[in-house]
Formats: sequence, C-alpha cells, structure tokens
Amino acid sequence: MAHPKRRQSKSRKKKRRNFYRISNPRLGKDPITKQYHLYHRAHWYENKLYYKGKIILEKKLYS
Repeated sequence: MAHPKRRQSKSRKKKRRNFYRISNPRLGKDPITKQYHLYHRAHWYENKLYYKGKIILEKKLYS
C-alpha cells in the first residue's frame, strides 16, 4: 500500500477536509417574463416552461 514520503501538516489536512457551502442560491432574471429563477434551470410561468428566455414546453389545460 502506498504511503506518503513526508507527513502533511495539520493545517493542510484541515483545509482538505473543510467544506464551504453557499448560503443563498444565485438567482437570474428571465428577460421575457421578468421572473427570478435558479441559473441553468428551466422555470414555469403561466403554464409555459421557459429556458434562456425561450418557451420550451406549453402545458395544455383541459376543462
């Protein structure tokens, strides 16, 4: 089994094991609908699915 030639310091070990999480997700504003949504995600607005300002899918309502 491989082993390191030199010992790593405690601070290097702690840096590697540390994990920072973004507290709030980044939001983008759709240019057409003016709605906020997560970046790189499609979002629904008035029964239409938008992505990058374009309609991807329309939901048909049956009554």
